[in-house]
Amino acid sequence: MKYEFDTPLIEGRIIKRNSQFTVDVEIDGTIQKVHCPTTGRIGNIDLKNIAGLLSTNDNPKRKTKYTLEAISVSNIDKKDKKWVGINQIASNRYIEFFLENHLLNDMLPEYDTIKREVTLGKSKLDFLVGNNYLEVKTPLQTLQIEYDTEIKTKKTAQFSSTDRFIKHINQLTDSLKTNQKAILLNTFQYDNPGYQILNPSTNYTQVSKNVNQCIEKGLEIWQINMNINHEGIELIKYWNTTNNFRKKVL
Repeated sequence: MKYEFDTPLIEGRIIKRNSQFTVDVEIDGTIQKVHCPTTGRIGNIDLKNIAGLLSTNDNPKRKTKYTLEAISVSNIDKKDKKWVGINQIASNRYIEFFLENHLLNDMLPEYDTIKREVTLGKSKLDFLVGNNYLEVKTPLQTLQIEYDTEIKTKKTAQFSSTDRFIKHINQLTDSLKTNQKAILLNTFQYDNPGYQILNPSTNYTQVSKNVNQCIEKGLEIWQINMNINHEGIELIKYWNTTNNFRKKVL
């Protein structure tokens, strides 16, 4: 079963990244300012002269008509490109679709209700599915996928903003006092072979300690891989990766 876009995504050529929020994209010979839904870096890719997939929005209140939904790690002229979805907010929409259609039953086998953006303590978590809390993360700091020869890269600094992540996993784990499951779902809009920390954060020790404490209390860590193309998103596979993160940093 596939999540189908209301309108197929269109392909353009990224000229440059202007800021955290916009990129210039050439679409049918015209350069357009396009919204970039992720404010952080996208692996170590230099976003110049690579292909992107764009959604359209006709809302007159928006400053930009297009949103960058995916980038390609294939050479610009290649016909069958490999795409990496970068819209982290959209991940929740895709996960909700899979949950509504009971496509993730190995992870959550029994539930009647799905609630979005549920307040828990001082945090707001992505889902309450039956009696189970689910937090969705879409890591993009490192891309575990092979680039084609013309994809340019750049040096990147270590990631250091981990306070929000630590707060969320501890709040998520605390829910086990009254709820059935607490799941951190690492979500990839490409076929990631198995999430690894290739460039540990500057807070490695602190994050590692918190992750291990949460796992010992019952936190589950799962991974889901999806495929994005012009028409929509489809589920590739998902599996329990909790044991892979014992004594490791997320």
